[in-house]
Amino acid sequence: MTGPAPDAEALRERAVATLTTARARTTLLTSCVEDPDLTAQHSPLMSPLVWDLAHIGNQEEQWLLRTVAGREAIRPEIDGIYDAFEHPRSARPSLPLLPPAEARAYAAEVRGRALDVLEGTAFHGTRLTEAGFAFGMIAQHEQQHDETMLITHQLRTGPAALTAPDPEPAPLHTGPAEVLVPGGPFTMGTSDEPWALDNERPAHRREVAPFHIDTAPVTNGAYQAFIDDGGYDDERWWTPDGWAHIRRAAITAPLFWRRDGKQWLRRRFGVTEVVPANEPVVHVCWYEADAYARWAGRRLPTEAEWEKAARHDPAGDRSTRYPWGDADPGPEHANLGQRHLRPAPAGSYPEGESPLGVRQLIGDVWEWTSSDFLPYPGFRAFPYKEYSEVFFGPDHKVLRGGSFAVDAVACRGTFRNWDYPIRRQIFSGFRTARSAAV
Repeated sequence: MTGPAPDAEALRERAVATLTTARARTTLLTSCVEDPDLTAQHSPLMSPLVWDLAHIGNQEEQWLLRTVAGREAIRPEIDGIYDAFEHPRSARPSLPLLPPAEARAYAAEVRGRALDVLEGTAFHGTRLTEAGFAFGMIAQHEQQHDETMLITHQLRTGPAALTAPDPEPAPLHTGPAEVLVPGGPFTMGTSDEPWALDNERPAHRREVAPFHIDTAPVTNGAYQAFIDDGGYDDERWWTPDGWAHIRRAAITAPLFWRRDGKQWLRRRFGVTEVVPANEPVVHVCWYEADAYARWAGRRLPTEAEWEKAARHDPAGDRSTRYPWGDADPGPEHANLGQRHLRPAPAGSYPEGESPLGVRQLIGDVWEWTSSDFLPYPGFRAFPYKEYSEVFFGPDHKVLRGGSFAVDAVACRGTFRNWDYPIRRQIFSGFRTARSAAV
């Protein structure tokens, strides 16, 4: 009797590792507080943590146990409760949610059965099982909810429940503040990344005019200059919708900031600290990022420009998986996976630099782009329309690159995130660009 082919065994090991990593993080995020904090809603923008926990298990059951393995449902009566499209986040506390102990037991039971399914799955024959896609999709889904749970922890009041070491101090970056990205075509998106999601597909050629882009994300110090110059009080820098929003919501600084005399303080996971000038600014909405760029005489990059800066290798005229090449991310490349609970100083991770000399394109902060979230030419929804297709249109802006709260499995040079331009609770920052003279 012969064993599985080496590539199948490697896929199985990768699937087990990514699922295990995700579950360990879910456990941390839901065990570091008492049950009342799990069942409370800490913001109408977010679900109770216990909803996320059971939803993770329910999605895993529906896709890996019922769809892939064809097994009978464990808890069919809860499907509607944990349908993210049926109930808005603000309404979820009123649902008959599984209590914490029952939610943990349910998620654990599903995981045990899913690992049994994984052990016997052939990674071919259907689009869901090809290269282990369904298992990768579920690992990414769990990690995405882990990030939303981390956002909930940032929004909750009270003492800190999570700790992590700070990133290593980075030497002051003395390189150029911006780099030139040459004009011309490049390959955007992917057709061969096995766990890429539908909105990243298919690969296609995109023409981009030459442009300059910031070497690193915009820092807190640079953003403070915008505030000090009256940026929030000057209508010139804002779109009409943006100006109306910040007036209506009385926004005068990034979320979680407050002025204390001549200095700015921020609340970060239950700790109040001086805003570090050399870190990328975080918790700004698209309107704020766009206004800063206008004030600075620049603009936000388009999504295509961002991806070309992140993936284009002019030496071989090819698109790489990541800025540093095709290798999976390591701790030397980027700040990912909740290893730290803050962005690293601007200019960190020289080993993660792109061939064009752009840093921190992956990790640290999600970066707003100027682009609406739209399908690529030839897009096909898979495996369900509600993952991407229902969000396409001008209501959502694209974010790229991931944040310190994103796991590597859910972050690639092609990975696309999106949100409303008013959103600030997410770990969002930005960098700026400008068109080059032709």
